[in-house]
Amino acid sequence: MPENTSNWYEATRVSAPSRARLNFDLDVDVCVVGAGLAGLTVAREVAERGWSVAVLESRRVAGAASGRNTGFVLPGFSEDVSDTIERVGLDATKQLWALSGRGVDYVRRTIAETAMPGVDPVPGWLSVSKIDTPDVQRAEVERLRWIGADVEFWPTERVRERLPNPRYFNALHYRDAFHIHPLNYALGLAALAEKAGARIFEDTPALSIDAAGVRKRIVTPAARLRASKVVLAGNVNIGPLMPRLAATLLPLTTFVLVTEPIANLAEVIRYRGAVSDGERADNHYRIVGAANSSDQRLQWSGRLRTWEAEPQRFTRALIGDIRRNYPALGEITAASVWRGTLGRTVHHMPQIGELEPGLWLASGFGGHGLNTTAMAGELIARGMIDNDETWRLFAPYELVWAGGRIGRALIQSVYWGAGPVNAARAAWSRSAERRRVRRATSKPADQGTA
Repeated sequence: MPENTSNWYEATRVSAPSRARLNFDLDVDVCVVGAGLAGLTVAREVAERGWSVAVLESRRVAGAASGRNTGFVLPGFSEDVSDTIERVGLDATKQLWALSGRGVDYVRRTIAETAMPGVDPVPGWLSVSKIDTPDVQRAEVERLRWIGADVEFWPTERVRERLPNPRYFNALHYRDAFHIHPLNYALGLAALAEKAGARIFEDTPALSIDAAGVRKRIVTPAARLRASKVVLAGNVNIGPLMPRLAATLLPLTTFVLVTEPIANLAEVIRYRGAVSDGERADNHYRIVGAANSSDQRLQWSGRLRTWEAEPQRFTRALIGDIRRNYPALGEITAASVWRGTLGRTVHHMPQIGELEPGLWLASGFGGHGLNTTAMAGELIARGMIDNDETWRLFAPYELVWAGGRIGRALIQSVYWGAGPVNAARAAWSRSAERRRVRRATSKPADQGTA
């Protein structure tokens, strides 16, 4: 995908050095392919354990999904908890959820302990329902608490107090989640990896890998590299190097808009945490900019596609989504719009583990990348160096072909088909609420004339 650098993250990024290409042969203990969040976490953890590590990046650090996502740091995975329990059992589900929470804690701890600049963490995540089914949400809270989640139920009144939107009903509030500036976090992570001794080479694609034998051989345009261990952390961009691995991922593109400053933003949207109000890609939003400043903006994302499209084509649609939900904000002007493409597996779980002796994989983080990349980085570093086998909890989630063009078309049709159904259910909930209000307000008058 051609790189689109015209986005708010780029405009507000911290200063970072440009890194040279690899133009000399090199021997290391570990070679990491991909300088996104997973690859950078592996590099940092390996280097801090005293092993030599080189990171090969075909473009620049965090140039793909790692530096252009929504910035939500959430516990859990893309797979529904009920499906996880059905596949691996309750005990393993609890262990997996705990690992996902460790990923959240890793990001939080790294930011705090290193005073990472420009990351600006803000606590909380609300997952809002547009359908009035409080019993369903309460049951979900109990199921999530059962496996160890820190989550609470918010009734409609509390939701609308903070988010005055008549389309909203009940919500699940995740107190341990938070949101950040993801590009600045990735750049900070790269600096920490280099401080620990890792070497990062930009504009250096891995052209081929010979994984046979004790020393693996990696060929780049201007040099060759040898390593005892190789970690593939290129996600959807791994295609030219490993097409069979890339074929196990569905590339899903969403579009992100950041508005110009909105004067009454904090008055209308009175929740500073992250918000999601849809099951799929629509809508995810948050307030960005310093609290109590005149530069507060709304970041809004959605409009999933399984193919590439120019972000500017979705500006009007995203602004329309904002106006439909918060008309009190008044005139909305876009400051920047961009796209980000994530890789999602068929089973909705990340691919983490050793493919063959010395060849490791970290990919398929689809939608929960900030916590699961951190988790994967730690698991793989411990697996390689300490012989820790916790990563085997992901063994039931095998590499599965994602269906190619047919798979992408199917996902797109499901997404489009679900829209009208969800809209109809939401409209019915609003209509039922209006009928309840009318009955409640008319009842005293009826009683008075009886």
